Amino acid sequence: SEPALMTLTERVSRLEIIVKLPNYHADTCLKALQNTLYDYGTEHFKTITFDNGAEFSSLSQVHGTDIYFAHPYSPWERGTNENTNGLLREFFPKGRSLVSASLIDIQSAQDTLNHRLRRSLNYRSPADLMPELA
Repeated sequence: SEPALMTLTERVSRLEIIVKLPNYHADTCLKALQNTLYDYGTEHFKTITFDNGAEFSSLSQVHGTDIYFAHPYSPWERGTNENTNGLLREFFPKGRSLVSASLIDIQSAQDTLNHRLRRSLNYRSPADLMPELA
């Protein structure tokens, strides 16, 4: 019943979308992902890859994109997302409850990550590459 963050990382631009979930339940993740797809437009999500956590077990029911699952114990199959989750720990340290994390806190972290210059992007930011979503 503890809150969690669902992170979506766009592969080319490295744009980050962060959604606060009230709990880790599969139906909660399904609703949050479907709402996010509708909010940003399904045309921006050709495929999404998740790990094999129980909280993602219902995501194959999502409409508007193809859902894939990484192999168990293979975080390198989602390397960009894993790296970005590590960067997110600067704002929300592991072990700290997300109960007090407000929408403003999460949006601030998302904006900071999306405006961070990346060597892999030739020292541009994700927001520079996808301003319509940033």
